[in-house]
Amino acid sequence: MAIDVKMPNVGESVQEGVIHKWRVKAGDYVNRDDVLVELETDKATVEVVAESSGVIDIIKKQGETVAIGELMARIDNTAAAPAGKSSSQASAVPPPPAPAAAAPVSTPAAAHSKAGADVPLSPAVRRMTEEHQINPAAVQGTGKDGRLTKGDVIAHMDGGGKPAPAVAPAPTFAKPQAVPGSRTERREPMTMLRRKIAERLVHAQETAAILTTFNEIDMSNVMRIRNDYKDKFKEKYGVGLGFMSFFIRAAVEALKAYPAVNGWIEGNDIVYHDYYDIGVAVSSNRGLVVPVIKDADRLSMAELEISVADYGRRARDGKLSVDEMTGGTFTVSNGGVFGSLMATPILNPPQSGILGMHKIEERPVVVNGQIVIRPMMYVALSYDHRIIDGKESVGFLVKIKECIEDPTRILVGV
Repeated sequence: MAIDVKMPNVGESVQEGVIHKWRVKAGDYVNRDDVLVELETDKATVEVVAESSGVIDIIKKQGETVAIGELMARIDNTAAAPAGKSSSQASAVPPPPAPAAAAPVSTPAAAHSKAGADVPLSPAVRRMTEEHQINPAAVQGTGKDGRLTKGDVIAHMDGGGKPAPAVAPAPTFAKPQAVPGSRTERREPMTMLRRKIAERLVHAQETAAILTTFNEIDMSNVMRIRNDYKDKFKEKYGVGLGFMSFFIRAAVEALKAYPAVNGWIEGNDIVYHDYYDIGVAVSSNRGLVVPVIKDADRLSMAELEISVADYGRRARDGKLSVDEMTGGTFTVSNGGVFGSLMATPILNPPQSGILGMHKIEERPVVVNGQIVIRPMMYVALSYDHRIIDGKESVGFLVKIKECIEDPTRILVGV
């Protein structure tokens, strides 16, 4: 019997995808749950796994576009497994080697580790452990009742507990270098993600009255807090304390004060949102993606930093899901990590506002009549002038400035 391998339905707004890479070859014997192919959609890279063991016949080639439900390959599940490879040999994670015998010692770390193995995992933690092939029992849990958190898994990976991938990566070849003085050209098709990015950017420019306003922020207090607590923060939560969590919290406070920035236009209506789903622009080798931190107002600084680090890691690995990049009421983009001193970010439709962070640079400023050197950052708010007036846009950035220059405002919500 032949089992059809079809393009899966990965999201309401996704209609097609491009076969980015086959992880198997035609005629290979595959096991159930083996990863067969990577599909690139306009939002994310999706892996398709085998529903049955057998010999695969590839129908759609790498680089071809396939619609939802279209046939890509077939698996003959009546074919016998080759010697040494039975259908029960799924690509499961091999158990870790048994530790050398030692006298049992009761320590808090051991108690946490055991609890982490016995306590059920949250969906997010389970997904991370499965994607990175990590045995939950090998990770020390610091959550309530010894539960594993995303920070625990990230800390485990940063500490050297990274297993080898299940499938060896395909060999890469260096692109031929142009001969000096030659006038060569190369033509490469745009990826589906890049095509979608281009389409959305043009759409934003054509459909919104985009305007940008600027302000500058003295980063002294936030930098002092970060330097004072970064080591303890890293030790407790397993992730570094960056500036993004401060700006996300500041953005939430500013959105509460200026709700139009958290809304958008639908037809002749303005849709206001009483929740705060913050998109964080992340650069990957396949283009810019914007995963969304949902209900950001309910998360702690540590949970925000863990989410940002997790999204950044999985964006680079092409592991973000469509759902994680769907929605969002406002976006924060940090061009400063690339050295940008000032820029005008483009809206992420249908949103009406986007905050741009930039490089921190020491500059002379006047404080209490004295010229002093302070670490300063330019910030930009691009907004849709159809829904947001100039007074609101300026007030929004002033609120951001107040929260960052006096971070206690974030704690007390003023």
